[in-house]
Amino acid sequence: MHDNSMWLTIMGILIIGSIVGLLIAKKISPVVGMILIPSVGALILGYGIGDLVKFFNSGLESVINVVIMFIFAIIFFGLMTDSGLFKPIVKRLILMTRGNVVIVSIITAVIGMFAQLDGAGAVTFLLSIPALLPLYKALNMNKYLLILLLAISAAIMNMVPWGGPMARIASVLKAKSVNELWYGLIPVQIIGFILVLIFATYLGFREQKRIKKAIDKGELEPTIDIDIHKLVRNYERDQDIKFPVRGRAVKHGWVIWVNMLLTFLVILMMLTNIAPPEFAFMIGVAVALIINFPNVDDQMNRLKAHAPNALMMAAVIIAAGMFLGVLNETGMLKAIATNLIKIIPDAVGPYLHIIVGIFGVPLDLLTSTDAYYFALLPIVEQTASQFGVNPVSTAYSMVIGNIVGTFVSPFSPALWLAIGLAEANMGTYIKYAFFWIWGFAIVLLIIAMLIGTVTI
Repeated sequence: MHDNSMWLTIMGILIIGSIVGLLIAKKISPVVGMILIPSVGALILGYGIGDLVKFFNSGLESVINVVIMFIFAIIFFGLMTDSGLFKPIVKRLILMTRGNVVIVSIITAVIGMFAQLDGAGAVTFLLSIPALLPLYKALNMNKYLLILLLAISAAIMNMVPWGGPMARIASVLKAKSVNELWYGLIPVQIIGFILVLIFATYLGFREQKRIKKAIDKGELEPTIDIDIHKLVRNYERDQDIKFPVRGRAVKHGWVIWVNMLLTFLVILMMLTNIAPPEFAFMIGVAVALIINFPNVDDQMNRLKAHAPNALMMAAVIIAAGMFLGVLNETGMLKAIATNLIKIIPDAVGPYLHIIVGIFGVPLDLLTSTDAYYFALLPIVEQTASQFGVNPVSTAYSMVIGNIVGTFVSPFSPALWLAIGLAEANMGTYIKYAFFWIWGFAIVLLIIAMLIGTVTI
């Protein structure tokens, strides 16, 4: 059996490494990579086609809700954009931030924190990206900066008890109450928020410099010095080109208000758990089509217009289901987690939880969140407690080290959603964001040790 787990580990690392590597090198499309590479890996290990079908079914179960949500969410926000709902919002934002790149960065981080209050990453990206992306485009800002700022601020907020990681820890530590576990992390969370704002400010200045350089080289048209109203006019002109009047939404003043109310209700249904997101968006799409496009042909045309986006991302997520199914069901993720610990020398014992915490973000690329908390945490916790480390301290170290990396891993369906909404590329994003996120996690972990949340 020991031998077997070694093979599983090696194959698992090969599969993940090659997918991440090829995505970053842009040598492979996500759909091809996540379907073929794990399948070939499993076949090499001696699993048959029947096994692959089982793996796929189990992986599909874990992502199917996300797929449905994806399809309808992307169509829903597409219809709202068609109807001009985001125009006034973006206009307000441009006027409010005075087109200042640094202020936009800070506002992005704040929006990320508040949007994540419900503990669902997907909802955060659904709320923020459609509204902020046009603003980023209007100011020539990098859309990868948008995803990175939302990812970090949402991840810090995700320490709340109703976020995924805390619930997983509570079940592993058999804690009586998730809330009590969370109280210990509140100081780290508050410091995390302050750090996020400082970080957003720094990245904002960096982005401003980059844009200024590009303008000096003549690669971009200057936006910094022109008056803010011209910026708004440019944005509106751009919108008019993209959404010409034919086949356009009903043009009554009241329609905008109805759309606002509809969007608000859809979001409210998700936030209050009256209905799951996929259901809320499905109903939302149907109602939006009736309100904005009474003509049946128009309805079909709008669906056709948004279908490519929605289907492309749905295909990616279903492929991710295959990837997750193979790695989970064959036990590769678990094997990676258990074998990582075996190679660590004894002298390291008392610091084990901190070392694992420091590597929390790269481990997020190797193990899914479930594998990290359900397979790796128990082993680290048992090993470290033999050296007298408090289990809670171990859990904290692993959460702080890993949670910031939640949205940099190809295992996160919510991140695929963000990539889809921002029309971005996963490989480029990992390359852009990985070291920022890892650095941020390490700084936060060091602070947690200094204030005594994590002890040795």
